[in-house]
Amino acid sequence: MAGRVSRSLLNYFSRENFTFRSKKCLRQSVTFISQCHARSLSSVTAPQLDLSSHLAGKTYADLYELSVKDPENFWGSIARERLTWTKLFDRVNDCDLSSGKISWFTGGQLNVSVNCLDVHVAEDPNRVALIWEKDEAGTEVRITYRELLEMTCRLANTLKRYGVQRGDRVAIYMPVSPMAVAAMLACARIGAVHTVVFAGFSSEALAGRIQDAQCKFVITCNQGVRGGRIFDLKSTVDAAVKSCPSIKHVFVAQRTNNSVPMGKLDIPLDEVMARESSLCPPEPMDSEDMLFMLYTSGSTGKPKGIVHTQAGYLLYTSLTHQYVFDYTPGDVFGCVADIGWITGHSYVVYGPLCNGATSVLFESTPVYPDPGRYWETVQRLGINQFYGAPTAIRLLLKYDESWVKKYDRSSLRTLGSVGEPINREAWEWFHNVVGDGRCPLVDTWWQTETGGVCIAPLPAEPGAEIRPGMAMRPFFGIQPALMGEKGQMITGNDVSGALCISQPWPGMARTIFGDHQRFVNAYLKPYPGYYFTGDGAYRTEDGYYQITGRMDDVINISGHRLGTAEIEDALDEHPDVPETAVIGISHEIKGEVPFAFVVLKETAYENQQAVVDELRGLVATKIAKYAVPEHFLVVKRLPKTRSGKIMRRILRKIAMNDTSNMGDISTLDDPCVVSEIVQAHKHYRSHAARM
Repeated sequence: MAGRVSRSLLNYFSRENFTFRSKKCLRQSVTFISQCHARSLSSVTAPQLDLSSHLAGKTYADLYELSVKDPENFWGSIARERLTWTKLFDRVNDCDLSSGKISWFTGGQLNVSVNCLDVHVAEDPNRVALIWEKDEAGTEVRITYRELLEMTCRLANTLKRYGVQRGDRVAIYMPVSPMAVAAMLACARIGAVHTVVFAGFSSEALAGRIQDAQCKFVITCNQGVRGGRIFDLKSTVDAAVKSCPSIKHVFVAQRTNNSVPMGKLDIPLDEVMARESSLCPPEPMDSEDMLFMLYTSGSTGKPKGIVHTQAGYLLYTSLTHQYVFDYTPGDVFGCVADIGWITGHSYVVYGPLCNGATSVLFESTPVYPDPGRYWETVQRLGINQFYGAPTAIRLLLKYDESWVKKYDRSSLRTLGSVGEPINREAWEWFHNVVGDGRCPLVDTWWQTETGGVCIAPLPAEPGAEIRPGMAMRPFFGIQPALMGEKGQMITGNDVSGALCISQPWPGMARTIFGDHQRFVNAYLKPYPGYYFTGDGAYRTEDGYYQITGRMDDVINISGHRLGTAEIEDALDEHPDVPETAVIGISHEIKGEVPFAFVVLKETAYENQQAVVDELRGLVATKIAKYAVPEHFLVVKRLPKTRSGKIMRRILRKIAMNDTSNMGDISTLDDPCVVSEIVQAHKHYRSHAARM
């Protein structure tokens, strides 16, 4: 079945069919692997359940203690056995957080695409690597590891033919698709550096990233399809490259059958790929060579190009994918994130493929064609692990449980939450309704900068408890520290502080592209000798960790410091409130007061005031009277980026009645939401003035 469906994909993407030469492909893989150290063909016949032979038989507690007390031994033994090397490393790590020096597995060489493709092709070429869940429900496409390797090699050869060299930066502006994954892996294969830009950002946002990264090439599609709508991508790229003189070529793949204008820089990717060889020798890369850059928001408003390198990142995503989500060989791993974000990089592409998993590419939305889309997909594809965002879960909370329960979800074994702290109501619904109360729900905490999950309920000792809405346990090698306002480490339990990590780990970012001092200032200077996450956290009496929100989302109310996430958690417990956002605004007496933007379920709109009164009582009961928001504004929806993040600076400007300059709102999923909230706020103010 996989081969038949994959042939339709290639028909879809190109005007000519690709011809597979599986024996030559397999021979290429075996030849390369025979030259490599550490992971022989015999050792990849079945992925290891233990971290390494050296660490076999140890308990979670023993492994965690070893990982923080003897990281050289811990990470060295795992890297030697888990990854395929062309040249084994000389030194496990050479790091100094105080100076910003971070190096892992120095002296070693490997190729990431080989670890994600060739080793699995050599073992089982017909294993399914990707299931592309296209926007059109029920039209999934399955791609085997052999087919993905050949697609990657053809694309890599195409890039080389048009001048892409080792170290060049390549922007990828594509919807979720096998071709996008192949583009990432093709860059990795030839030593180019990819920077994936979410295929929903404006031309200005794309241009800014291209300019900062000094990209020479762009890979895109003619159009994208999402939620039943077709949207142009090529025209956005055309507008962007007008201000990007560094761009030499734009490679254009076909997602739809619609034609688009092609200029002198443009290359029809499907046509030229079809003429290329399906064999491409992998480039041996040093462990600390750049693998990719990914832009994330900065406090100054200028996006930061976060740099991740080869070996350490791959090892960390591989290990966290297996042990945080309880992945076992043969599982279908369903992370519904877009590849434009770090979650898509780590847990759609690199982590799962390094482990030889079958990874789902989800192109659509949670509510297209109806609110049962996720769960119908789980049933049809037999998904074992489902990893999604609290934003989507809160959206689905609005709908009747029948949209979940009408589908068979018995294949699910682990549920995961990512992107922001998940509130108690959403956690309970996800666990009890979606998971029938039988699936562990891992609330994962991590960042673009950390590369992979750092704090999560799993791994743990067998039978260990999982608490709702709490990240809980640090992963191997992660040693959290809570810091006080004066820079001192806060000891003991039942305490709160700034969340830092006291020693380096392989998956962490190395720098900000072109501005290492900014990296040091942002992450390493606030608490010298520690990595500062920017988040606050609470350590419970039992020593577990709960993320309390960004440190810049802390309100000081009459001397009481309070995280907005804590107020939101209390508000979200109300059964008629699927989502809230709380920001702080200035107050002439109290310094700051909370302002709550509240989304109600449709059935509660007629009783808004009663619900607001109940919310006041809820916050007073759950936290304290001083924490009760001074203002409650009921809105139909919140301003969110296309990745689901709430754009709080807009809410703050509206709450402060400073709407003259909203700044860039092009990254919002629907910019019209701003005018809706502004009008609601004007009505609220005029009503309050009459009272």
